[in-house]
Amino acid sequence: MSTREDALLMVQVLQWSTSAGAMDAMIALMEPGFDPETADPLDRRIFSTLLMGETIGTFVKQGLLASELVYDLWAPAMLWSRVGPAALRQREQYGEPRLWENFEALAQGAS
Repeated sequence: MSTREDALLMVQVLQWSTSAGAMDAMIALMEPGFDPETADPLDRRIFSTLLMGETIGTFVKQGLLASELVYDLWAPAMLWSRVGPAALRQREQYGEPRLWENFEALAQGAS
């Protein structure tokens, strides 16, 4: 069950993400011509989405934020489907298997 504290934290994360350009990022990810397979993980829109997803996924994993609230308010699986290929390429490039792992787990319902 989500608490008022969960809601306040989620609002803070959403405010932070909005100030970091999340609205523009979400619009770009939904454009018909957007190609997840060629998306650059260092593109500011992709990176800000990855960072937001990793932050939310980490909070859920650590028990600081109720997953029910996240899944009710946000679409991690859909967003991961758009930025996940770039994240996986970046993970391979840096040889860091844990890179973006909490976002991926959240998208898979495993956080």
